[in-house]
Amino acid sequence: MNNKPLYLITVSVLAFIAAVLIVIYLGSIFLPLSFALFLAFLYDPLVIPLEKKGMKRPAAAILVFSIGFLITILLGYFYISFLIEEFRNIQVSLPEYASRLYGYIPYKVKVFFDIDTPEKIDAHINQGIFALRGASMDVFRQALLVLKKAFDSTLSFVLATLGYLIIPVYLFYFMKDLPNIRESAIELIPPVYRDKVIAGASEIHDVLSAFLRGQLAVCAIMACLYSVGLYFIGIDLALAIGSLAGIAFIIPYLGTIIGIILSMTMAALKFQDLLHPLLCLGWFGIVQGLEGGFITPRIVGEKVGLHPVVVILVLMIGGEMFGVFGMLLAVPVTAVLNVLLRHFLESYRKSEFYLKT
Repeated sequence: MNNKPLYLITVSVLAFIAAVLIVIYLGSIFLPLSFALFLAFLYDPLVIPLEKKGMKRPAAAILVFSIGFLITILLGYFYISFLIEEFRNIQVSLPEYASRLYGYIPYKVKVFFDIDTPEKIDAHINQGIFALRGASMDVFRQALLVLKKAFDSTLSFVLATLGYLIIPVYLFYFMKDLPNIRESAIELIPPVYRDKVIAGASEIHDVLSAFLRGQLAVCAIMACLYSVGLYFIGIDLALAIGSLAGIAFIIPYLGTIIGIILSMTMAALKFQDLLHPLLCLGWFGIVQGLEGGFITPRIVGEKVGLHPVVVILVLMIGGEMFGVFGMLLAVPVTAVLNVLLRHFLESYRKSEFYLKT
């Protein structure tokens, strides 16, 4: 009996476990490296066309990185400026909103929390301020302890800080050498399994790239649509709420839920009617419909291939087991497992065990 496949699988699994343990142990060093590799993965489709037109890959990598950096700086500047203006404008309305919100709270709830009179509210606020003053020294002590631990290993602290500062250097070399990294990885695969592994890896690459690049693009589009709609409805903090909902959409459906709750609350506080909260709800419903029927199919495509029920289920399982981090990884990990399962079933249907009569 030939034990080579079992031997190769065992060695691969052990090597993967060892790599994961090393990454966990040296997380402060590998985290910026992983972030740079992720950015290189996102930028690579922009470098390839320039390379095909005759530009050297290092020059193409520098051009793409420079343009991306400038666009990020410009968009960040305008975005932060608008955001600051929104928060400045709402400061005037905050006392009135707080008063209205207090008015919406049922009397029994006020009694339960001992806030049924203005005097009691003032007393609770003063107690909170006093507690914060007392806690400030504890926070200061804890901060000193954290700094002490950080500087206990000065070299580790310096290396970790340096790792984040040189992310652009990592990014440049990853963008420049990505084809060489792929070729080196392919050469490590035994020739007898190479075609099958390359086919599976290529499919996994397509699925992950479709999800990661597509989902980020979808989040940006959703944030713009949410913000524009809320702005025209007249909601305060339209940009902040729309952006938060768009960013949270990296976990499917979460952004919609957060956006509906926040926008309807702000609408109720500002307009004190039923129309504007319903307009917010309707707008989120329209955008969600556009996302499911047009935006995601056009941008992400059908490569991920997961049923909406499966997506909801794996999000709940990921959140239950690993929290927010689990929810972030639930869909891409399930998409990869779906590819592996598909290949396993294809091999199974071609096996002697399945075909023998």
